[in-house]
Amino acid sequence: MFKWLFPLFGKRASVLSETDTMKKFLIVGLGNIGPKYANTRHNVGFKILDTLAEEEGLTFETAKLGDIAVFKYKGRQALCLKPSTYMNLSGKAVRYWMEKENIPLENVLVITDDINLPFGTLRLKMKGSDGGHNGLKDIQSTLQTTRYNRFRFGVGSEFGKGQQVDYVLGEWNDEENERLPERLKRATELVRSFIFAGTKNTMNIFNNT
Repeated sequence: MFKWLFPLFGKRASVLSETDTMKKFLIVGLGNIGPKYANTRHNVGFKILDTLAEEEGLTFETAKLGDIAVFKYKGRQALCLKPSTYMNLSGKAVRYWMEKENIPLENVLVITDDINLPFGTLRLKMKGSDGGHNGLKDIQSTLQTTRYNRFRFGVGSEFGKGQQVDYVLGEWNDEENERLPERLKRATELVRSFIFAGTKNTMNIFNNT
């Protein structure tokens, strides 16, 4: 979709068309690249963006520091990003695309898994700590702020002492796989609401649903 832009205009070519800055959004799904991580709990950020892309008829293209896809929704433009930096270095990709496309911090949404929420629970927040999540920790360090929107998708905490890493890097169980399509659809609805209705309205509608 975007390959022709780069040889024509060079690496600094914008992917989003020139528009009012406040109508440009960056939607970041956190995850780890590679097929062995594709269906793991830690990759639910990628999974949500893949579901959104399927619903919108989008194709992700490889670009600098990640795979990107663009769609328009009710007069707004959104750049969807799946960083290729691995989870622990997610901040580099977020900062690069924010600066490249001149996207304000309040229009950035980071999607991540959360072991502190029951499976499938959705929670949007405007700020907060990293909660021990390495992807959020790196974004916070790179952007030098905790005031960015994060969408946490609950993956539960059905693991024993010392088994957290194996759990989040493990694949969904049968019951979760059965419920996952409906939860992913609800998650993409939250993303669209964030883009059009804003953070606070979206929180009121979707949090803990």
